[in-house]
Amino acid sequence: MKDDTLLVTSGRDPLKQLGAVNTPVYHASTILFPNVQALQDAWQGKGDWLLYGRRGTPTTFGLQEALAELEGGFDCRLVPSGLAAISTALFAYLSAGDHLLMVDSVYGPSRSFCDGTLQRMGVETTYYDPLIGADIASLMLPNTKVVFVESPGSVTFEVQDIPAIAAATHAGGAICIMDNTWATPLFFKPFEHGVDVSVHAATKYIVGHSDAMLGTVTTTESAWPKLLETHNELGLCAGPDDVYLGQRGLRTMGARLRQQQETGLILARWLADRPEVERVLHPALPSDPGHEIWKRDFTGASGLFGAILKSCSQDAVTALVDDLELYGLGYSWGGFESLIMFYDPSKMRTATQWDAPGPTIRIHAGLENPDDLIADLDKGFARFNAKTA
Repeated sequence: MKDDTLLVTSGRDPLKQLGAVNTPVYHASTILFPNVQALQDAWQGKGDWLLYGRRGTPTTFGLQEALAELEGGFDCRLVPSGLAAISTALFAYLSAGDHLLMVDSVYGPSRSFCDGTLQRMGVETTYYDPLIGADIASLMLPNTKVVFVESPGSVTFEVQDIPAIAAATHAGGAICIMDNTWATPLFFKPFEHGVDVSVHAATKYIVGHSDAMLGTVTTTESAWPKLLETHNELGLCAGPDDVYLGQRGLRTMGARLRQQQETGLILARWLADRPEVERVLHPALPSDPGHEIWKRDFTGASGLFGAILKSCSQDAVTALVDDLELYGLGYSWGGFESLIMFYDPSKMRTATQWDAPGPTIRIHAGLENPDDLIADLDKGFARFNAKTA
């Protein structure tokens, strides 16, 4: 079946839920068994018995099944946040004395986890150029166990050559973990490109309404046992109400993403023509350095992209952002509302140098009309120019 059909049908069975279209929310901790045999069957995964609330309920199982099917993985586990998905995946495959190759354009909290918790555990992290491609083989050490990719980067939007990196990773005896939040399971199929483990901040496009925290980890069959063991030993479980909101958001993700992709491209092209903008960071634009790889490997673009401004003062950027009516100033993305944030990526790099004349703004295109979003930005640039005159 096509993805749009899977979004509607996967992970739910109304006949098992007394005819309810959506799997109800199960609030459960203790599970009672009618006899010893039923308890033993539950431990062995036999029959329809649940085991314990932390190990999952029909609410949990439905979303996990849907996500694994959509992304093409073997199985999936849910965790309380995107960062929890990243840390759980890294915990599963790294031990003291191991070496990790981490992309230099990675999500900031992922870097903090590597430089903090993993360092204390005795795991060495080397950051690498996101555009390294197959040459990552030169950085592989005998104790390299994981190569982590994020494509595009969620602040600077470099597109990585995932098949080449995955091939070099496997040749070196390591596994490839990917943060696939930007593309979602609809626009990039990680397991078709050599990835072993895919993580998502489901808080973003999967939930889609800025009202729940959720993370997902999906793996290949060979990578599954370590992930499952780690997930169980860490005692991780996502709250049932958040899981339900993820399930509900998933059903409309295709429709939302198509509109957000279109709006994002309209905004990106408009910004590319602005005299205040040095360069737009959007891999779906032919002018973007990563466009050819994006075109080869991806089937669409989400509504998140960036733009490098020309040299300007902090006051000018503040004037641009502060009085926008339709863009919220806040972290995260993926919801129905448009957002804007600004960064200095040079402070986020250690392996590569970010060379830009001015700050980088990041825009998340929501579901508002693009004409209204452009008009709001146009007023913002008028305030910007008043500060730079």
